[in-house]
Amino acid sequence: MKLVFVFITALLMLPISATATVARAAEGADATVSVSDVIAKVGDQTITFSEINTALNSSAIVGVSIPALGTPQRDAVRVTLLDKFISSNLIYLDALKQGADKDPAYLKPVHHFENAILAGLYRKHFMADKIQVSEDEIQDYYKRNIVSSTKLDDDLRTQIEATIRREKLRSSLMQADKSLRDGIKIHIYEDNLDSAGDAERADDTPLADVGDETITWWQIKERLYSAGKGATKVDALAFENDARKEALENEIDLRILAQKARQAGLESDPMYQARVNEYRKTLLITMYRSQLAKTMEPTEKVLREYYEKNKQRIIVPEARKIQVVVVKTKEEATSIMDRIKAGEITLYQAARDYSIAANAKNDLGEMGWVNKGEVVPALDKVIFELGPGEIGGPVEAPAGWFLVKIQEVSEARFTDFSDEGTRKLARRSYLHEKLNDYTVNLRKNQFAVEVYQDRLVQLSQQEADMVKTLAEKSEQPGSVTKQRIEEMQKLMNKNKMPSNPAK
Repeated sequence: MKLVFVFITALLMLPISATATVARAAEGADATVSVSDVIAKVGDQTITFSEINTALNSSAIVGVSIPALGTPQRDAVRVTLLDKFISSNLIYLDALKQGADKDPAYLKPVHHFENAILAGLYRKHFMADKIQVSEDEIQDYYKRNIVSSTKLDDDLRTQIEATIRREKLRSSLMQADKSLRDGIKIHIYEDNLDSAGDAERADDTPLADVGDETITWWQIKERLYSAGKGATKVDALAFENDARKEALENEIDLRILAQKARQAGLESDPMYQARVNEYRKTLLITMYRSQLAKTMEPTEKVLREYYEKNKQRIIVPEARKIQVVVVKTKEEATSIMDRIKAGEITLYQAARDYSIAANAKNDLGEMGWVNKGEVVPALDKVIFELGPGEIGGPVEAPAGWFLVKIQEVSEARFTDFSDEGTRKLARRSYLHEKLNDYTVNLRKNQFAVEVYQDRLVQLSQQEADMVKTLAEKSEQPGSVTKQRIEEMQKLMNKNKMPSNPAK
């Protein structure tokens, strides 16, 4: 049962993009700028400014930097995301038109998701929300667990209350586990759980009756497979059928909680409806796109021809991560090189003290990755003749005379079609193009697409104006931002932290 409730808790933490807003947090702003205006329509589906911003602000989670608020770069990314949202909605509408939402393979995970959300809501509404913490309990916890010299301020009081509430909830859940099945008729078909009969077992084989509801083999066979094989993988002496039985017991408890939630009318809860609708749409787009891709699968010949035609786009060229010193004359560059070889200075010090490259004092000559063929031929030749850790030059380029050190090397990739990784990348690129062509056709011939450009520009400008206003406020004497900067500087000075530590 414990696994079920962990899963439920995780689901309740999912964000709902449809309710996203941009908060005016700094400088005492007491309002929220609503960005829920519709900026595009695809058939009967709407796309809002807030949805685009939510996706944009989530990019850091997957390792993509987020453009700063109010910048042209942010507007460019926003337009790109809008195009992706339009394509996704076209796929969604086509899926509905083709009846993909009636596919049992789609309905099965949807039903399980609905049950999990309802179970979590039932526990929250009828258990967690009823837990009360009294002042006497807070005082008693403080006396028993907190050092007497620690002041019982509002922050500590809140922490103590949360701790007591968690303990009470844990105890309440344990008690509820014992009585959860009271009054509910449950029958488990033990013989149908045996892994030895999996090959012949029909999808409609019953595994358990829970009240008036029957759990069939088809509904949860993947979870039973996973539980059984997972248990034996962790412990070779574990019994696969015991693990499957425990997974079934978890499913029974989940169904009971979902039944109770439905009886309590929690299906009308706005949070439940929002999350389920979002999940349904996202899952349908994902599954239908996958189905479409299967119909577009290229033959070996077609894939090879595609690779040969597009190899310059698929191949990742050889690259070097470099550090440079740029000076005005060959003589100066030679002198610096001699001092580096003699161990008198490092390339970092040379970049800091002598380089004429912009920002050299801050980046110490570190230029990042350079692909083969990206710089002038003479400099390119030196860079790609050196190995890791080697220093080359002097070499002349339009900006001056260069000394170059190779920090890291990345060899060219995806140059051989017979390599499995190359074939996979080519296949992904091929299918991406085919799916893009498919959505373009849907947009031209199947579903109307409207983009409200004026509204998009207006909302983007409002965001930029907000950022400018907040920036101006932050520079005013006595502003919250000024106070925080001063406090941080005091803290750094207290701990003797250098503002620009040497490399």
